[in-house]
Amino acid sequence: MAARLLSYEVADLCLGKPPLASLPVSATVGDALAALKSCEDNFISVWSCDHSKNNLNSNECFCIGKICMVDIICYLCEEDNLFSPSLVLNSPVSVLLSKVKGLVRHVGPSSSLLEAIDLILQGAQNLVVPIRSNSKRKQLQKSSSTIHNGCEFCWLTQEDVIRFLLSSIGLFSPIPTLSIDTLGIISTEFLAISYHSPVGAAVGAISRSLVEQTSVAVVDDDGILIGEISPFILTACDEGVAAAIVTLSAGDLMAYIDCGGPPEEISRVIKARLKERNLEKILDQFIMTTSEPHIATIVSNSSSSSDDELPSPTTTTTFSRSGRYSRSSSYSARMVRRAEAIVCRPGSSLVAVMVQAIAHRVNYVWVIEDDCSVVGIVTFYNMLEIFRQNLESIV
Repeated sequence: MAARLLSYEVADLCLGKPPLASLPVSATVGDALAALKSCEDNFISVWSCDHSKNNLNSNECFCIGKICMVDIICYLCEEDNLFSPSLVLNSPVSVLLSKVKGLVRHVGPSSSLLEAIDLILQGAQNLVVPIRSNSKRKQLQKSSSTIHNGCEFCWLTQEDVIRFLLSSIGLFSPIPTLSIDTLGIISTEFLAISYHSPVGAAVGAISRSLVEQTSVAVVDDDGILIGEISPFILTACDEGVAAAIVTLSAGDLMAYIDCGGPPEEISRVIKARLKERNLEKILDQFIMTTSEPHIATIVSNSSSSSDDELPSPTTTTTFSRSGRYSRSSSYSARMVRRAEAIVCRPGSSLVAVMVQAIAHRVNYVWVIEDDCSVVGIVTFYNMLEIFRQNLESIV
């Protein structure tokens, strides 16, 4: 059984996976926004080939990155972009791609499970894999925009690999039953922001947490975990949440996305603060009132924040301690959880934390003490390091 686990190929993990939704690198931010709103996946792949030029079978087709709604939201929140949302939407989609190299890697379907894990531990977040399909299916989908190099692709994530390993968790005994503290996989460095601090100061941290596949903890003055600002949650919002980010505190933003729609009082605060910053014309142009009076949908970013009203970047710090649907509002029913953080204890077993993260569709779990103070964070990356160390030894 153990030898069979090592014999699995990447293609075995791809069974049933849908083809990647994609955009050419020649697309604009507006194109990306429209694609994300009509796509069932949170992420869209960006390719170097341009299908508008009948380049379906080009050997030069290559996935160069991925984007999600959070990339657009953070880009809209940049100071230089606050006053020109229309120009932002006409910017090339390449401005949204992460500068971190190697987040997306192409692999062959016959690559081994070990090779896939090694690539992830080297920094890859998504492994792009050709989908093995019969010729009849290829003919039926010949005109599909999902075809590159004459075939379709899917991708594997850290979650996919963790789910696969969980199906054979008994082979790793007794490691799964050991505590995460004993295994030493609790990372004591994490991103955090004070509950009362303006979220505008945390845009950089939100972008970083997206790249690291973690989150930004919202804490009080004593380091007690109140909640989080999670990229996972923000992917379910529309671009209008950018207005909330640049006008609200961390606590208010949590309330904004936590109630099935922004409370009427918070919506009024956002509008008032936008007007205070001399954005009334943009406000009138881009805010559309929906049939639900407590929700204001901002079609394009129409907010700004003056330099003297935002704290310095040090407000957001890295703590190190030893111990198919419509995005008709800034909150979407697509969300499967709210701003409440997913937590465990240092004494929680590895398998319990794995199941907890998978159940909530997140790549991490916060670790807290009995008084709810934050100890650190455990990620799928940390877990994969442990499994990789023991994979070859179980044969």
